[in-house]
Amino acid sequence: MSFLLAHLSDAHIGPVPRPNLAELIGKRVTGYVNWLRKRAAQHDMELLGRLVDDLLAQRPDHVAMTGDIVNIGLNAEIALARQWLARLGHPEAVSFSPGNHDAYVPTSMPALARTFAPWTTGDDGSSAFPFLRRRDKIALIGLSSGVPTAPFVASGRLGTEQCARLEKLLRQTREEGLARVVLLHHPPHRGGARALRGLEDASAFEGIIAREGAELVLHGHNHRQSVHYLPGPQGSKTPVVGVASASARPGSHYPGAAYNLYRISREGEGVSVRLQTRGFDREESAIVNQGSLSL
Repeated sequence: MSFLLAHLSDAHIGPVPRPNLAELIGKRVTGYVNWLRKRAAQHDMELLGRLVDDLLAQRPDHVAMTGDIVNIGLNAEIALARQWLARLGHPEAVSFSPGNHDAYVPTSMPALARTFAPWTTGDDGSSAFPFLRRRDKIALIGLSSGVPTAPFVASGRLGTEQCARLEKLLRQTREEGLARVVLLHHPPHRGGARALRGLEDASAFEGIIAREGAELVLHGHNHRQSVHYLPGPQGSKTPVVGVASASARPGSHYPGAAYNLYRISREGEGVSVRLQTRGFDREESAIVNQGSLSL
């Protein structure tokens, strides 16, 4: 078994359609001002397009998109984001886990669930989280950490129901002999993000991994490449990998746009994971290899 998984996150598709007054209630006011004053200059849609072209040229077996596909959760944004997500591939070959910007306010939630259901539907036909998608001896388990929060707060939460089902799915798919890949937006370990930006139930997630393990956990949110390891059962370690924003303009507040490729292979009774990062190089004005790592 050799499976090529592509991972990108935090596209922050723009420009943000101009909201009407009714849509600018509450948190969206500060979010829209933030977009106009800062984020619009940080995220480059032409660069995002070039990154996606390069990703598709690698012919991955599956693509994982881990949230913040939009900015302030407008219905018009979500409709545009659906078109962009469809460009990544057929919903059977693309999985989506929403982030805090997607679930920006409570009124965003119905359109979010309805619009992206084709990319979050599991093998059981349900689009509830966590979803389970089996692909060529790989178990893709998608979580939703995106919840509406107060202004200036970007934290996430899984909740007891998701956590309980995640533990069962990890145990079930381990018994099936599948390589388990968990997808979510927020870094799922304690200290993985700044105050008011992290996963509120990171301790619960760490406990689940300690009991059941996983072969790989993928997240976005921080707009930076990162690798962390969580203790698993019987001395094992689970790699937790964050990816840069897929649309970040080089020279802005964050590192330039990038995505990750994972070659997941069987080695005897175990599983090997090789990570390769591809991102924009300003000097070459091209998407290039930025390094690789055995996880």
